[in-house]
Amino acid sequence: MDIWHIIILAVLQGLTEFLPISSSAHLILFPQLTGWEDQGLAFDVAVHIGSLFAVLMYFRTDLKPLIVSWFQSIKTRQLTPESRLVWGVGIGTIPVGLVGLAIVGAGLESHLRSPLIIATSTIVFGLLLWWADVIGKRERDELTLTWQDILLIGLAQALALIPGTSRSGITMTAALLVGLSRKAAARFSFLLAIPVIILAGMSETLTLIGQNTPVNWSALGFGVIFSALSAYLCIHVFIRLLDRIGMFPFVVYRVGLGIALLIWVI
Repeated sequence: MDIWHIIILAVLQGLTEFLPISSSAHLILFPQLTGWEDQGLAFDVAVHIGSLFAVLMYFRTDLKPLIVSWFQSIKTRQLTPESRLVWGVGIGTIPVGLVGLAIVGAGLESHLRSPLIIATSTIVFGLLLWWADVIGKRERDELTLTWQDILLIGLAQALALIPGTSRSGITMTAALLVGLSRKAAARFSFLLAIPVIILAGMSETLTLIGQNTPVNWSALGFGVIFSALSAYLCIHVFIRLLDRIGMFPFVVYRVGLGIALLIWVI
């Protein structure tokens, strides 16, 4: 990989990881459309680490009191809204972890990377996001989530294992449907990303170690840096503009991308 390939793919992953437009679909399709060599598993691990750094840095002031409250809940066995949110992030991660293990065990990963599946899921779940944004009451924040709400959002997140669905998109869709505001839906989606990215990174790292392939450490380093910078900027701008622009621009992009892919495939 040359430096421009590294920068473009890292920035692409950083931007699409947190926007509701599916990072996996873009990373799968972009090399195919441009004729570039596949970036490889090691690079995918690196850019996900960059995205993790970005979300941890952006929410650093919010995470400290949440973690303190969580430890206190273990000690006192009493829940506050803050500690329940942390427990909720953990519980909401369980479905995607179980479904991910089932997909890997059944050897279905390669089948799900089909351009036709990506095109279909991009359109269908994009329209679902638009519907949730239209009908959602947008009256609550993430601290008011009930266990039922968290379970619903967690189950929705498992659908993100279908390329083109978008993890952030489907979790924000479910959060809007249970009445969260756009910003609260985005914040909870981004918090849910932390354990998901960690688990995915660990899984990919173990696979990479098992492959025993040579690693281009400079490419990985640049991937981490550019992914982290673009992801941080993306989170900052997205949350600031979300109430003003809503989800409709992302829905239009998804539907347009999906139709273009269908034309390309057919």
